[in-house]
Amino acid sequence: MAINFDKVPRYVRREIDPPSRVVAQGTKNSSVQRIQEWLNFHQCRTGIDSDFGPATAACVRDFQRLSGLPVNGKVNARTWNGLVAPMRNALAAPTPSESLSAAVAVKTVANQHVEQHPFEIGGPNEGPWVRLYCEGNDGRPWAWCAGFVSLIMHQAYFYRGAKAPIKGSVSCDSLAAQAKAVGLFVSGRSIARGEVPWSSLGESCIFLKRRTATDWTHAGIALDASGPAGALVFSTIEGNTNDEGSREGYEACRRTRGLGSGSYDFVTFT
Repeated sequence: MAINFDKVPRYVRREIDPPSRVVAQGTKNSSVQRIQEWLNFHQCRTGIDSDFGPATAACVRDFQRLSGLPVNGKVNARTWNGLVAPMRNALAAPTPSESLSAAVAVKTVANQHVEQHPFEIGGPNEGPWVRLYCEGNDGRPWAWCAGFVSLIMHQAYFYRGAKAPIKGSVSCDSLAAQAKAVGLFVSGRSIARGEVPWSSLGESCIFLKRRTATDWTHAGIALDASGPAGALVFSTIEGNTNDEGSREGYEACRRTRGLGSGSYDFVTFT
């Protein structure tokens, strides 16, 4: 299924809708910045300065050649749509969207996103993927792990024709507070002690990495788990992470985490 563009938020439309006119050498505006970002995503690397110069034109030609498009160094709607195709693919409806349970829909949408390999472009917490997950914002202050899970949750519920159980946030602490307020918060310690079975969390849920009783530092989508309660490991799909699993990473990827004595908490879906 295609995206229901009538209901897509404006900040998302800014990322995926083509400019109103052809963008070519000599243009200086925000559309050029987005073109340069996506060129870098597709390994046609050039500077990101909002100035469509000869280097940008050469990279556009490279992208067009690699994509089987007419090679002219100009960005019309067809070339633009080729550049942003990964984001459009990530935002597509899961199939069959309305018949999936909430947890399965979230799992399906999370897989759609990670398969496009979102990563930062242009600097720490910058680029089109970060803006997608942070409601149009990017830059160093915008750690995007919580925004990543929030958008995936809302996308999954949107295509099911339902309202998400919590508002979502770019703050891990806010996600925890929202979940507690509606009874969807599950302590990882209760799972580690065997008091609550992992199976009660469903096909997917949100994990929150706990630092203190009131402070969570990282979030992602938790999926399958294995092992006894005291040595349980679970698979994840998470944003703003890296090979070390840091909350200040640069990409979305799959990981495996150990529950340990319960240093993670969880938010279930209804």
